[in-house]
Amino acid sequence: MSPGGPGGKSSLDADKARKAAAHPDRPGQQCRAPAGAFRPVVDRRRCEGKADCVAVCPYAVFEVGPIDEEEYRALPLLSRLKLRAHGKKTAHTPRLDACRACGLCVVACPEKAITLVAVTPT
Repeated sequence: MSPGGPGGKSSLDADKARKAAAHPDRPGQQCRAPAGAFRPVVDRRRCEGKADCVAVCPYAVFEVGPIDEEEYRALPLLSRLKLRAHGKKTAHTPRLDACRACGLCVVACPEKAITLVAVTPT
């Protein structure tokens, strides 16, 4: 997959991406990892669906949408209340195999709900 996402559509916010790229705590491989070597993990207890991850990801890994009802019910009460206040939306990673470990999503997330995890070959 090329940067910009499916169909050539891009939701990249260049200003937010530049700011995230300059962040001193930016983890990852500066977009140099092979696609799929890392995967972003979203902590549903923290994510409020603000879509900053969508705005900065050059590989369109993220989408924001409704949380699965079963997953929602499994969350602690405080997390469920917070999610309800934010429309029960959360970040999803339908194209996580395109992740190149830029780390932009990690530093752009205002809730600090995203971490990068190295994928262990099987």
